[in-house]
Amino acid sequence: MSYSHQVIRYLQQNNILANQLDHAVSGVKEAVLNQIEMTCAGARRLLYYTSCFTDEYKDVCQQQKTEDVRFKNAVIYLLQHRNIAHQMLTLYFEGIFKDRTSEQLEYIKQKLMAVNIHIAASSLTNAGFALAAASSVATGMNLSLEMSLLAGKRARQVVGAMGIYGLVQKAAESANRLHISNPVYYSALYNQELEMMYFLIEPLFERAEAFNVQWASDDKIAEIITKMIR
Repeated sequence: MSYSHQVIRYLQQNNILANQLDHAVSGVKEAVLNQIEMTCAGARRLLYYTSCFTDEYKDVCQQQKTEDVRFKNAVIYLLQHRNIAHQMLTLYFEGIFKDRTSEQLEYIKQKLMAVNIHIAASSLTNAGFALAAASSVATGMNLSLEMSLLAGKRARQVVGAMGIYGLVQKAAESANRLHISNPVYYSALYNQELEMMYFLIEPLFERAEAFNVQWASDDKIAEIITKMIR
């Protein structure tokens, strides 16, 4: 089963459907009162929503509402296109290769070939190499997706707003970490309304130490690609 299909199946099994997010806030106050003792991510996000009932923290409330909408839009994109991981990887490599010369790209390609990694780029253009690198990583991606852990241990026992917001909270925290560690890549995802799906590939980026690459050497770029594939 492909990576994207695993994501879609989890979202469907846990009723995390895009149209439900429009109605999830209706019972927030009651859910907070009933689940105040819970410490999972979903309960924490619902507790944050209590700021909606005060004047002092309306900015927090507005931020979460924005995240909810952007998460919903990203899920819709995932359900429609099913290649979201590949697109996010392409945006990442476009940022890396956009200022590289053809000589630098050739050097990176040769470094990868030395470790038996072949980038099937028909020509050494920046965009072509980025697309080929993304395809190679996506094809060889060995990412164990444990969505139940991402959403919390009780994800399969909870329904409604609690289950949805547990996952949304994890997605928001992941996006915020990316905003700090790699604001350029965050902006690229944000412009495509994909930053709330970054949590799906965050383990891959952590394993490959793929952050702060704006000034990375050609050798470092080759090392990152190697780690991503292996």
